[in-house]
Amino acid sequence: MIQIDDAGSGSLIGGTCIGVMRAETGEFDFDIIPIDLYRPEYFEKKIYLDEVVRIIGKSFQKLSVEKKEQIEVCRGYMFDRLRPWLKNNQYQYINTSIDEPLQQKIENTFSQYVIQLGLPEQYINYTKYPFHFHRLLRWVYADYDKRKTLCKTGWKSWEKYGNLELEKKTGFLKHSRYKCLKCGESIKSESPVEIIKYISNRPNTIYMHIDCEKI
Repeated sequence: MIQIDDAGSGSLIGGTCIGVMRAETGEFDFDIIPIDLYRPEYFEKKIYLDEVVRIIGKSFQKLSVEKKEQIEVCRGYMFDRLRPWLKNNQYQYINTSIDEPLQQKIENTFSQYVIQLGLPEQYINYTKYPFHFHRLLRWVYADYDKRKTLCKTGWKSWEKYGNLELEKKTGFLKHSRYKCLKCGESIKSESPVEIIKYISNRPNTIYMHIDCEKI
């Protein structure tokens, strides 16, 4: 049985991981929809959905998927252009919720991808709902000029929250349990800090090391 699923389509950071697995053997192939296809000029045309078809076609060749194999496709919108392609190429498929073994594999693959982009590993492993939009937005604003290029800027939520007015100042943390959202390392108590404040869906305060680039 062949399973097809995605991970990261709801993450502000990064592209989207598209994965294919043959459940009986654990054979797995994946690719990432480039973040460039989530820029406004491409996102409106949903070109990322055409990229899904290209990725699946490549994976089918690599895994030697046969027309007679049972195929399970995630019900999500990411595969809206894949379904007609499967039908036109005489593949037999059903729309369903994808569980194991593919689900955990593709989620882990996407996590490793965003870690390579710079998102701290501990942020993913120890933060509840690490890919929640407003949690990721805090990380972006900690180093805005560099990290905005990693965002799905074609989203309406980015249009609303992606260029907020920031209040920047320095301060002092007497008792700290915070991590610097620029470098990911802990901020020691009795430390001077850089502070960024902004209002999205609620007031937000970001703490960072002074001159963090030097740490």
